[in-house]
Amino acid sequence: MKNILKTACLLAGVFANSLANAQATKAPAYPLITHNTYFSVWSFSDDLNESTTRHWTGKNQSLLGLIKVDGETYRFMGKEPVTYRTVVADGETKPYTVKYSETKPADGWQAANFNDKGWKTGTAPFGDDPKMVKTVWKSRDLWVRRTFTYKKSTPINKLILKLHHDDDAEVYLNGEKINVSSGANGDLLPVEIKGDVAEKLKDGENVLAMHCVNTGGGAWLDAGFADELKPVINKGLKLAKQTGVTINATQTIYNFTAGKTDLQVTFTSPLLMDNLNLLSRPVTYISYSVKANDSKTHDVKVYFGASADLARNKSNQPVIAQKYIQNQLSILKVGTKEQPLLQKKGDDLRIDWGYLYVAAPASAKATQFISNNSQAVGSFTGAPTPATTAGGEAAFLNTVIPFGKIGNAAVEKFIEVGYDEGYSVQYFGKNLRPWWNKDGNKTIVGELKQAATDYKSIIAKCKAFDDAMNVKTSAAGGLEYAKLCAIAYRQAIAAHILAQSPKGEILWLSKENFSGGFINTVDVTYPSAPLFLIYNPKLAEGMLNGIFEFSETGKFKHPFAAHDLGTYPFANGQTYGEGMPVEESGNMLLLVAAIAKAEGNANFAKKHWETLTTWTNYLIKEGLDPANQLCTDDFAGHLARNANLSLKAINGIGAYAMLADMLGDKVTATKYHTVAKDFVAKWMQMADAGDHYSLVFEKPDTWSQKYNLVWDKLLGLNLFPKSVYEKEIKYYLTKQNEFGLPLDSRKTYTKSDWIIWTATLADNASDFKALTDPIYKYATETSSRVPISDWHETTNGKQVGFQARSVVGGYFMKVLEQQWLKK
Repeated sequence: MKNILKTACLLAGVFANSLANAQATKAPAYPLITHNTYFSVWSFSDDLNESTTRHWTGKNQSLLGLIKVDGETYRFMGKEPVTYRTVVADGETKPYTVKYSETKPADGWQAANFNDKGWKTGTAPFGDDPKMVKTVWKSRDLWVRRTFTYKKSTPINKLILKLHHDDDAEVYLNGEKINVSSGANGDLLPVEIKGDVAEKLKDGENVLAMHCVNTGGGAWLDAGFADELKPVINKGLKLAKQTGVTINATQTIYNFTAGKTDLQVTFTSPLLMDNLNLLSRPVTYISYSVKANDSKTHDVKVYFGASADLARNKSNQPVIAQKYIQNQLSILKVGTKEQPLLQKKGDDLRIDWGYLYVAAPASAKATQFISNNSQAVGSFTGAPTPATTAGGEAAFLNTVIPFGKIGNAAVEKFIEVGYDEGYSVQYFGKNLRPWWNKDGNKTIVGELKQAATDYKSIIAKCKAFDDAMNVKTSAAGGLEYAKLCAIAYRQAIAAHILAQSPKGEILWLSKENFSGGFINTVDVTYPSAPLFLIYNPKLAEGMLNGIFEFSETGKFKHPFAAHDLGTYPFANGQTYGEGMPVEESGNMLLLVAAIAKAEGNANFAKKHWETLTTWTNYLIKEGLDPANQLCTDDFAGHLARNANLSLKAINGIGAYAMLADMLGDKVTATKYHTVAKDFVAKWMQMADAGDHYSLVFEKPDTWSQKYNLVWDKLLGLNLFPKSVYEKEIKYYLTKQNEFGLPLDSRKTYTKSDWIIWTATLADNASDFKALTDPIYKYATETSSRVPISDWHETTNGKQVGFQARSVVGGYFMKVLEQQWLKK
């Protein structure tokens, strides 16, 4: 009996140790509040108090955390953001009149004394979207001259230029070139200028001259001057020392030493996919656990502050804030005065409708108040008296939680941060509520109350899920792989919104973050799918329902699948300029087959059989040797005769045969499986490059990752000989760089999601690990501090493009393989 107990204890210790080792402790950015593409706040630094917290786009969304121990105050979260005072207004703050020309002017156009009487008169900002700008600009070049008055006697801390350009821009002040910027910067941002800008200004009349070139895509030009204000110095404010951080699937846990106390701060976004109501509830818990570290008793208070920037797109949008008590909750609420519901679309945007809520249960005995930004910290440290109401541009929501006398026993309290957007997306002309309130009979205060009531049980479920996922992912691919999955989990989910279609179907709609802002993009759904196939295949259906409706209602009149449903948050029809016929049709067929495998039946396929048949026949016609059409990996340009795209088409045809077999149509299954097998023989001949298979048919000096092969293995299509997998894996192992396997022979950059799909082709753990460990190295060593980018350079580990995208759900492909193989 003693031996049995000893063995059990030993196994429990090994289990606990493996769980601890599988937990991620470093990431490019750390998820704090992660619910959907609009309600998504991150720390972009390793220490929580090293930087201002941000929206996934990188814009400031400040959260502040302070702890007071026996009168000494320590900052453990966030950093006061830099603030500005307008000196010469930009067009977003206050539209201004300029002279402009769209034809090349005479030399000297930038000089202060240039005669611009022949130029047109317009109002800034300039751009190509009539809804967003004051003067529409759609030509290639724009020259602008702005005359303004400046008083040298104005007290200035640090004068800076704020510039929004799309694309290339050059800026002159009184004839002197002060800035040249390439590309598009996406927003009014401070620009570094050599020397003192204030010294370049004259007392009285000045001329700001700009030339902007629209090289493609959107267009924008706007500028102004602002004073970068001195930060408020809070004397006596100390930094808490961060002693650790852990990232699990649903929680990010920080540990600090603050004087003679230890503080643990846990951010829990309960994204549990077996409960759609909980998954869609936009409420994050922030839990604080405090205990003494010197065996004595100490008086403790904890402060939490949230900026109104969480509820607006631009920091100059006026807001209205209020405080009240309801449902045994103390509540702070803030939102824009304007409330422009579903009026903006695009990529680099934050929500500016709906309301942010900070709630504390009555049992926490919290004190709440509203202040401006500069008062927030001082109100807790004891400097200025806090304001009781605030609005306009600078509103901060403040909550103080008294912990009383704290000794060796840890005391835990929590607050909730929630967001009510009212309506989430527009779907073929109809505004849809979020899933949690799909029937319009719930309130966010009711959800906050329920979340508070269920706090202990939900936290327990989250911890159990996190532990189970760590075990599952480490068993599938090893400890480093498990850590990658932990980093990816919330990011993949929070790039979606869950809603219900007018037909009553699930819609799990992605935003193509930092790569166009499209909604429900099929070639974003495709790599994201493994995570959802594992934990709830109904969500995978929700990623496809809108695309099927687009085709089956006749709105998309092509014999292949659409690329997207629009630009987020408008799902009214494809807005991407060019389709990906083979790419998206193959994606849809393979995903429907994967759903059938996950659910154990082909009922979902049966609903859409006519559409699937049309797409399959298109792949038979166009897929074996694809023409020069766009595919998801054409970063280096279009490519005809793409061997990996052909693989997708072949597997898509094989997937259709598999579905026909599951539906009992043996004749159709045999017919299409035979076609696919015949294509395989031709593919192997055309792609043969000796020791590998080529990127482009009949070009043996090229190569590429054949990640699309993975579905042949996972779905059991039995189309390709195992020797194809083996030859490719062996070749890839000779082509790796420090931070991963390049996507193909054209460039040294890669896509990390595809590497994991490619590595899943390996038939042994050592080869899988050899291919995926460099991704972990990238994730933990990259200098690109953003929610993990799936497109990075394999030579130096830097982000090439993209960030915070849902495609990291594809990291779970190895787990999906293990789950299905066990069946």
